[in-house]
Amino acid sequence: MPRIADAPKKATHLTLNSKVLEMARELGMNVSQTVDGLLAEEVKHRYWEKWAEENRAAMKAYNERIAKEGLPLARYCSFARSLGDGHVTEEGNDKKKSD
Repeated sequence: MPRIADAPKKATHLTLNSKVLEMARELGMNVSQTVDGLLAEEVKHRYWEKWAEENRAAMKAYNERIAKEGLPLARYCSFARSLGDGHVTEEGNDKKKSD
């Protein structure tokens, strides 16, 4: 995702609910800062949601390959057996490889 935190500010025109705006001002809220923060969070959320949708097929294929073949180089990782190397026993525990 492109860096957005350091981008310069730009004036814009917003139409807001007048009662909400009045109450925000009474509460001492910085409306620009609040809207900027909330909008940034929504943009990040939608960006990653779109990314996940666009990459869903690739992630599914990768997960299927790992489930079938196991993790690359898993046989060399003695510390990560419980993380799953794609070889699961009937009890749900990873099989110990003898190679």
